[in-house]
Amino acid sequence: MKERARSLEDKQQRFDALLDAAEALAAELGGVRFVTVAAVTERAGLHRTGVRRYFANKEELLLELAERGWAQWRDAIKRRVATQRRKLKPAEVADVVADTITALPVFCDLLTHAILSLEGSVDIERARRYKTNAFAAFDEMVGALVQASGMTAEQVANLLTTAGMLAAGFWQASHPTETLARLYEQVPAWGHVALDFGPRLRHLLKATALGLARP
Repeated sequence: MKERARSLEDKQQRFDALLDAAEALAAELGGVRFVTVAAVTERAGLHRTGVRRYFANKEELLLELAERGWAQWRDAIKRRVATQRRKLKPAEVADVVADTITALPVFCDLLTHAILSLEGSVDIERARRYKTNAFAAFDEMVGALVQASGMTAEQVANLLTTAGMLAAGFWQASHPTETLARLYEQVPAWGHVALDFGPRLRHLLKATALGLARP
């Protein structure tokens, strides 16, 4: 039993090491689209073929990272509201949502790729597990924010949905490709799309929260 437990623990450590390596590379390279399986296994200190024991392909690896991102966002929100001694106002709820999601830049990037390609590049059972865990994390966030504020579950759910969609799009716009970055230098009038990710997201989430809470 001890050997089996040690083996399971070692397997989990290697699993986590691959996710940590993928997240670090995405942050360093400017996005998950630049991450390769070879680079991930090298960063994690594993043989190149070792990743196949845990993930069928790069897309499954990145979807796992997105799933972990949902859990991280949920945990961050629950930690943040656990210290509150009074009910949060709608604008303060927006602050919590904005602060916690912008602290997860790789997750913001992954929100786009999960919808566009990752969910469709794995088998149906893996997609089902991702959806199940993502929705469960979402529901926990709604519950935590409703309890910490005077907002309804529907209002909070709409705010979180807006946050996820805006964060996904804004992250991409604020991290243009090298070609677009040069183009924006040449034509500054077009550079407005490369907006300041965090402040713009916070501003629009506050406006959304106030609108949702209006009688």
